[in-house]
Amino acid sequence: MNEEPKSPARIGQGMDYGEQADVQQVHAAVQREKREPRVGAEPLSIWLIAIYGLAVFFGGAYLGRYSGNFTGGGLDPMGAPPPAKKTAAGPGGGEQVAELSPRDRGKKIFAANCQTCHQATGLGVAGQYPPLAGSEFTNGGSRRMGMIVLKGLQGPVKVKGQQYGSAVMQPWDKTLTDQKIADVMTYERSDWGNSASPVTAEQITALRKELANHPESFTEHDILAAPEEDIPGGAPAGGAGPKPGAAAKPAEPPKPQG
Repeated sequence: MNEEPKSPARIGQGMDYGEQADVQQVHAAVQREKREPRVGAEPLSIWLIAIYGLAVFFGGAYLGRYSGNFTGGGLDPMGAPPPAKKTAAGPGGGEQVAELSPRDRGKKIFAANCQTCHQATGLGVAGQYPPLAGSEFTNGGSRRMGMIVLKGLQGPVKVKGQQYGSAVMQPWDKTLTDQKIADVMTYERSDWGNSASPVTAEQITALRKELANHPESFTEHDILAAPEEDIPGGAPAGGAGPKPGAAAKPAEPPKPQG
């Protein structure tokens, strides 16, 4: 007869492992294992934060001191506007700052808007941007020059016998006020050896009304077709006034009548 194999006896069946193994030793071994590092969970060092803060502070102070107010001519010594002139102490004891003349205001406007193309010397760039120094348009009547500044100029143009045609002058009627256009024209017509009459805001206002129905920029043909005259309402020709630093000519005493 076949006898069924006997299964081996289970050793330790019903054993209480809490009595046979030290649980604290097992947990201590697990606790000795280090955790995996996690990115972004560690705080920044207080010294690193302090260094960043000082860098931002001194960087802002440096820009505020040497940025030139972030203007186009603020860092250019050739195009920097003249400093405001100070006069004697006023009635309240404080210093009074003299108001800038139209010519000085125009120099600031020129440095910020026109100097990139026409240069601080007024000589322009050969073949691209025509000069203002000695230009027949700058020294001629203010009407033609005002038309160019207000509405812009496109196409080839001849200035002082040289041909220019690779650049287009933008119109300034939507960007600058009548007073600013008058000031910058006054400056351009009295610097670099030019000696044309000054321009007033009232003249530019009148010319702006005349050109209200002309939406496009002018060409050289349009400019030459206009009369070479000053805009009505301005100072007489040659009335640009003394330049800064020039002494006024004293009036002659009346002659005795015989």
